[in-house]
Amino acid sequence: MNQASPLENLAGPGKPLNKEPPDQNEINGLIGSGRARLQDAEITALALESRFDLAYNASHALCLAALRRQGYRPGNIRYIVFQVLQHTLELGPEVWRVLAKCHEVRNLGEYEGDLNINERLVEDLIAATKRVAEALQKS
Repeated sequence: MNQASPLENLAGPGKPLNKEPPDQNEINGLIGSGRARLQDAEITALALESRFDLAYNASHALCLAALRRQGYRPGNIRYIVFQVLQHTLELGPEVWRVLAKCHEVRNLGEYEGDLNINERLVEDLIAATKRVAEALQKS
């Protein structure tokens, strides 16, 4: 009996992922966008909030590219791309926990006006996003 993959177990009606064939143009666009934003996030002359936004959106684009390569697309849960990094890029909790925390911070900022960030959080976010970019390039 074949056992379903962890991603396959998360796909289907009422589940956080949908199966969808990979689209190389979409994946390339996500990777290009993610890399450009990551590069800009490292510009220390920008406001810390801007750097956070750039790094967060870079991480999401790169994680989404990894998921799309596997033939899946997130449903209504945006942060699932971070939670499945172990299965898409073999990255551990030291990476996805940082990204999940930044997702929470982003949501508080977007929906409640409480963007509670500091230099350390932005540096950790950039470092985690670089790990995603490196793993994506190797895969």
